[in-house]
Amino acid sequence: MSQAYRVAVLIGSLRQGSYNRKLALALQKIAPASLQLEVVEIGHLPFYNEDEAASPPAGYTEFRASIKAADAVLFLSPEYNRSIPAVLKNALDVGSRPYGHNAFNGKAGGVITLSPGALGGFGAHQHLRQVLVCLNVATLPTPEMYIGGAADMFTDEGGFAKPDTQAYMGKFLATFADWIGRQKG
Repeated sequence: MSQAYRVAVLIGSLRQGSYNRKLALALQKIAPASLQLEVVEIGHLPFYNEDEAASPPAGYTEFRASIKAADAVLFLSPEYNRSIPAVLKNALDVGSRPYGHNAFNGKAGGVITLSPGALGGFGAHQHLRQVLVCLNVATLPTPEMYIGGAADMFTDEGGFAKPDTQAYMGKFLATFADWIGRQKG
């Protein structure tokens, strides 16, 4: 492969000190040369309204173009009430609607849920995978990445606090890069 795969990274948290945003930035630092991780912001997207299909807001159009231009999508999310946050669900709706215009269609996907709790966002992880099946996203089956202990995961400089965590995340990224290659044929 001569050029890096473009990976749109969607972060399911708007909080300024979001652990998932910290994860995105830490992953960018250790990503292999085969992956170009680009955070695509979703907090500015108006709630999806199909009445706007004929004349969509600029945010919809720009977001859909970012997803279409990517080779894959990496979803990083906390868990809210055993599911995905509304901002992430809205981005999935904006990107996949109206019917027949799914920007996610056929993309390779990866999911990491991260939370301070011990379960690491297991419920959100499973809900998100369920939605991605409907959107025809070929989601990396393993390893399933629901990571707990987020409060102790990062250094003040934005890296991983523990070498074994960094190695594990690096292995995930390498596996994800291979997955993208297989999906692209």
